[in-house]
Amino acid sequence: MANTHPHESLLDKVVAMVPSIEGAAPLAEIMPPLPEPPQADPDMQLVLDALTALGGKPIETLSPTEARQQPTPADAVKRVLQQQGRFPATAQVSSHEISIPGGPLGSMPAHVYTPVGEGPFPVILYFHGGGFVLADSKVYEASIIALAQGARAIVVSVDYHLAPEHPFPTQPNEAFAAYQWLRQHAGELNGDRQRIAVAGESAGGNLAVVTSLMARDKDVPLPLHQLLIYPLVNNDTQNASYENNAHAKPLNAAMMYWFFGHYSQPAEAESAYALPDKAQSLKELPPATIITAEIDPLYEEGRAFAERLQNDGVPVAYRHFDGVVHEFFGMADVVAKAREAQVFAIAELRKAFDAFKARH
Repeated sequence: MANTHPHESLLDKVVAMVPSIEGAAPLAEIMPPLPEPPQADPDMQLVLDALTALGGKPIETLSPTEARQQPTPADAVKRVLQQQGRFPATAQVSSHEISIPGGPLGSMPAHVYTPVGEGPFPVILYFHGGGFVLADSKVYEASIIALAQGARAIVVSVDYHLAPEHPFPTQPNEAFAAYQWLRQHAGELNGDRQRIAVAGESAGGNLAVVTSLMARDKDVPLPLHQLLIYPLVNNDTQNASYENNAHAKPLNAAMMYWFFGHYSQPAEAESAYALPDKAQSLKELPPATIITAEIDPLYEEGRAFAERLQNDGVPVAYRHFDGVVHEFFGMADVVAKAREAQVFAIAELRKAFDAFKARH
């Protein structure tokens, strides 16, 4: 998407644009250094330290195949729990795998998480993060279980095919195909097809919005709600959150350039189905809940997207969390603000589901 070389730092870009002057001091000596990322909360720092101790290599220096073998923030949470002699919270959900037909590559694997109780339950169609290149439902299972349990909803998490083996527009087309299938078959999962929300983290937040955009544009009934957790919606890297978090963990600017380069061609990035902030209008999209994190290159675009939705008449519940990083949402076992974010997201989902039920 971005034309910037994936290994080029913000300082490298500035140096490249300034002509050298014979006898002048090196630019790096007269320019202030790039800021360090904001300070993480103590419980968040424990996770970051555990991630460092797991010895992963910088994603932006690896091939996609190598990157998929690296330790994840979810692995770091498990390490912190082990160090503290604790276990993950008990999940009051059951899960099974299904295959969703009708995608551009045929069928898509998906995991269905069902809460305790009698249905039919509302349904959340969930898309995991990973920059369209990494991860799967299991990596994000802590988030998924929290939503299923808290919102008392069935969560269907799609393992869409990954780039660069399957580049844009595979992922948005699969996401929309999964939504259309769920609208017809939710009842077979003990779900209520009239009460379907979309949700996702990072690249998954992108796919959640794109699903809503496609539904609007194709005159398909809209999702009831969209939960967008630090969503990737733009490729504007010239903002404060990219500068402040150029060297952040677990997501930094260089990684974002790497993800952009593997997902799509620069011209394709102008499509609203690649980056939904490129849409001419966001009018008539479903009400949204948006969560952003301070230690994250994506927080400025998330905040701006929330404002754009509101300006286009879409109800938005927005919260920004200081002292936590990209990927924090699923860390409620060890990070207090992750619990706060989950409580906030779940409350908004339940309001949307209950309001629809009350009207019908």
